[in-house]
Amino acid sequence: MKPAQKTALAWVAANHSRLSKWHKTIWDFAEPSWREYKSAAWYVDVLKREGFKVEAGSAGMPTAFCATWGKGGPTLGAYAEYDAVPGTSQAAVPRRKPREGLHKWAAGHTDPHSALGLGALGGMLAAKHAMARHGIKGRIKFFGEPAEKMCGSKPVHAAHGYYDDLDAAISFHPTSLPALANTCLLDTHCGAYWSAIYSFECESPESWVGALAREGTQNSHSVSRAPGANDALCLMYTTTKYTKESMLPHHGSWTLNEAILVGGQATADNLAPNIAQIQYACRAPTLDMMEKVFGILDQNAEQVAKITHCTVTRHWVTKTRPGLPNRALADITYRNLEMVGPPQFPEKAKVFARRIQKNLGMRPMANPFMPEVSRLTTPEKAEAALRASLPPWQKNYTSDDYVEYTWHAPTVRLYVGRAMLRPPKPGYRYPDWPRNALGGYPPAIDPLWETAARCVGATLIDLFTDPEGLKRCRDEFKERTGGGIGGKTWLPPLLPRRFKAPVHFRWPEYVTTVRGEEWWIPTESA
Repeated sequence: MKPAQKTALAWVAANHSRLSKWHKTIWDFAEPSWREYKSAAWYVDVLKREGFKVEAGSAGMPTAFCATWGKGGPTLGAYAEYDAVPGTSQAAVPRRKPREGLHKWAAGHTDPHSALGLGALGGMLAAKHAMARHGIKGRIKFFGEPAEKMCGSKPVHAAHGYYDDLDAAISFHPTSLPALANTCLLDTHCGAYWSAIYSFECESPESWVGALAREGTQNSHSVSRAPGANDALCLMYTTTKYTKESMLPHHGSWTLNEAILVGGQATADNLAPNIAQIQYACRAPTLDMMEKVFGILDQNAEQVAKITHCTVTRHWVTKTRPGLPNRALADITYRNLEMVGPPQFPEKAKVFARRIQKNLGMRPMANPFMPEVSRLTTPEKAEAALRASLPPWQKNYTSDDYVEYTWHAPTVRLYVGRAMLRPPKPGYRYPDWPRNALGGYPPAIDPLWETAARCVGATLIDLFTDPEGLKRCRDEFKERTGGGIGGKTWLPPLLPRRFKAPVHFRWPEYVTTVRGEEWWIPTESA
């Protein structure tokens, strides 16, 4: 271990209490995509106090930021995420209980991005401290990335050129698969994620071919009306369900999901609803699969708009590229993960987990956590487990917008084990709330972000002080892209250069009314 790495690890240990409180702050905010106002402001304030130059609202995104520190040497990147998931509110208690004072379908941290952000922040600050102590030259570029659940901000940052000066980047995520606990991805990185909103508007219902009235009658209740936007939305929903099986072959682990953002904009009156909006999000391993899916969605939207006497407009939410591997950086990062070791969960965390099991009606276990989350998994073994269920032609799997970094600099995907309950029998699946509760209980979640901070900090120091190692990463990146950014096989951002982030749509959020702060679904009265 290098002296500067020892300094970085010592900084994480010395600041454990402070970092734990920071994590709970973000976990308690639990703000959903594009609406992380408090979380982003908190990060900006902390980074400024730590001596960073911070651009708030980077790339035109109100809850994004770009922070830089240092000079000379290479530029290394890392990032925080902090968006929560609507409908997953859970208090940090061992029973099903939404957070106090909020609607039960308010947002909560699931992955949790609260720990993702703190692991990256802790590692980056530890590296900064060690660099200052040991006189190491280099520049850290730390991003605030909102709306990851929509793969939202990173394609926007990429399209605006924010990653173009990076020499390497680290992407950390709490593990979601036991087979990928405490490891780094080798070849099979995340695939593409595209999302768009279709807006149907009935602007001239009076010109509907069936809009006839008896002579001398103009009362709206006596005039047949155009179908309008509600019917357009319903037809879009059902037509897409009918055509989904014909979009793509039944392989490649692709998915298509939808969300209704606006329905009708009218009360139950005999007026044609004037606007409705539906969002579609697709995960697929290849871009040609994406083109096919959205070609059919566009076709469906055009037809139902004609049927319902509406106009339709498609608004892109995001378009990501499939991830690009970098084995050299994965090797460097995993060596540092071996050095710091996997997370170990204390007895307090196990007691909490046993109470969860008891409240679920099962016999509490002596060791309630899956053994995989506290042991290392080599990248080769993780790769084999990941590919076991994939066809040979499939090069990418599932989705996450970190893939945008991979096309601008060598990027590693680091997974660290989180407290995951051991199933009582094969095939048993726990409900979601225990996982979310464990994410807010410090003894259960702190080992995760602390391990990540130690590994991220040690890896950053490694890259800053090992020019040959960084060169191997850069050489591999150039080889895979045909010369780096702009190379023969380089894939440019899929969003236009001046793309405006879709922050203006009616996304779920917390609101302040005369009743106080509440979820956008009003809190039920006692």
